[in-house]
Amino acid sequence: MAILLADPWFASLPVADRKSMLAGCEHLRLRPGEMLFRQGDDPHGFYALLSGSVKMSTLSAEGREAILIFLEAATWFGEISLIDDQPRTHDATALTEVELLVLDPQVFRSLMQRNSFATAIARMLARRIRLLYGIVEDASLRSVRARVARRLLLLAEVASQQEDGHAIVPVTQEALAMMLGMTRQTLSKELSFFKQHGLIRLAYGKIEILSESRLEALCDKE
Repeated sequence: MAILLADPWFASLPVADRKSMLAGCEHLRLRPGEMLFRQGDDPHGFYALLSGSVKMSTLSAEGREAILIFLEAATWFGEISLIDDQPRTHDATALTEVELLVLDPQVFRSLMQRNSFATAIARMLARRIRLLYGIVEDASLRSVRARVARRLLLLAEVASQQEDGHAIVPVTQEALAMMLGMTRQTLSKELSFFKQHGLIRLAYGKIEILSESRLEALCDKE
C-alpha cells in the first residue's frame, strides 16, 4: 500500500475504492525481457507496477521499434483496452525484474459503475491526453533542444526520486533517441549542452535531472 500511495491518482481514490481494487488483484512477476502483453492482445487486466521498469513500445511492419514511454513503480496502466474493449495498442515489456498487481477485468468493470472510480479514470485519461497533445505540439512546433528537454521532464514525472529530490530517468541515449525520432548524434549534441550547463548528469543507462525548473525555462524559450 505504501508503494501504491506514492501515486497521486491512487491516493486520491476513496478508501472503499482502493480496498475493492486490492481485493480484486493478483500478484504477477516478470523476468527481464518478458512481455506483459503484445499489441493486438485482448485485455486481461488493469495493472499496478510495484517494482521494476516496463517499456511501452510498438513495432513497424519493417521491424523498427518506437518506444513510447518507460513506466516506474507506483504507476497504474492498461485501462484503455478495458474501457473500449479493443485489443492492446502496443507492447509492454519488462526491462528488469518486475512485480505487478493485476486487477481482474470484471472487477474493473464493476468499479466503473461507481461514480467516484469512473471519475478518477476519466481524470487519468484526461491527463494522458494532455501529455499526448504536448508531444504532438513538440514535434510540430518546438526546436530539437526544447523537444529533448520536454521529453526528459515527461519521463521525470514517473521516475524515481533521490533524497536530494533529483529524478533519475532510467533510459539509454539510444532509447531516448528512438522515442524522439531523431538520430543518436543529434540527441548526444543536445544532452552534452544540458550537461555542460548543469541541467543533467549522464550515467550508464540513466539520466539524472539536476534542474527541472531550468529545463522548463528552456522549453519556454525555444
